[in-house]
Amino acid sequence: MINYEDISGKALRIKRKYQQDDLDRLSREMGITVIDHDTAMSVDDFKGMSMVKCRIPIILLNSKLNADIRQVVLAHEIGHMVLHRKLTAIRGFHDFDLFGMNDQCEFEANVFAAELVLDSEEVLDVLNQDMTFFGAAKTLCVPPELLDFKFRVLKHKGYSINPLMIANGDFLRHIEVGEY
Repeated sequence: MINYEDISGKALRIKRKYQQDDLDRLSREMGITVIDHDTAMSVDDFKGMSMVKCRIPIILLNSKLNADIRQVVLAHEIGHMVLHRKLTAIRGFHDFDLFGMNDQCEFEANVFAAELVLDSEEVLDVLNQDMTFFGAAKTLCVPPELLDFKFRVLKHKGYSINPLMIANGDFLRHIEVGEY
């Protein structure tokens, strides 16, 4: 079972502690090395990976990602570092095995990313502008699936929100390079 309160609390504590919206700076301040990797693989094959090597936390990102998707993938990988640090030291997380629909670690990293990237007040303000769910995602510059994960967090916090879609843990696998 997903503990939304725990995941949300960890993301919000990081936001309060570092007071940093720039995820690259946040990563540096957290002691995480982020490397944009120019890989021969396509963006469809590899988006991001997190691991701990010689006690140094490292996130590799595909350098071909557009800026908005890069932020989502980076937030997702930071989520792995915060939530699953021991596992990253053992096996690392990467796109080949972590976006499985039934993988709880992937689901949790997506919840963390939604909480880290999307401010609750901003999401609620956008939704109060009478726009569609997909219009709200576009306005917030995130995939609709990430907004769906934010809806789940808000619902667990007591807001009366009904998601219009049910996002799976593997949604980042299917994101196209030029989207959003």
